[in-house]
Amino acid sequence: MDILLLLCGVLLIILGVAGSFLPIIPGAICSWLGLFVLHVTTYVPMNISFLGTTLAIAIVVFLLDLFLPIWGTKKLGGTRMGTIGSAIGLMLGLFFGPIGIILGPFVGALAGELTQNNDINHAVKAAFGSLVGFLAGTFIKFSLAVVYLIFFVNIFWKHKGMFF
Repeated sequence: MDILLLLCGVLLIILGVAGSFLPIIPGAICSWLGLFVLHVTTYVPMNISFLGTTLAIAIVVFLLDLFLPIWGTKKLGGTRMGTIGSAIGLMLGLFFGPIGIILGPFVGALAGELTQNNDINHAVKAAFGSLVGFLAGTFIKFSLAVVYLIFFVNIFWKHKGMFF
């Protein structure tokens, strides 16, 4: 049973790293679940303070990721239509692979801004804010996923003799 839990933990950690780049997957939460599942095994002692702290960080990063593109758009003068366009562009961008995921929020925010205001310079500036917010969120999610991956490997390595 512990080997199955270990494999599930590894899968969740990998899913967490993938979730750094795929907006559909909550990467920070998946990475934390990988750590949690590792601690559920009989060989790794439960560390409530570690799990509580890492959960709190994962929740903060999850929420940051939701709001950074909106904040970036607003910070650079975007309107409500720009933020809505950014969200729609992100969802549509999923169908166009990595380039769509990166450019979707930008194009969506640009289109949203242009429907609200015909000033192309203003629209590009607001769309750039959306792109910066999206890239910042992606960087933060990926950084956290890598840290949680390192935690996972380190904790497993301390107890590897018990698993095999």
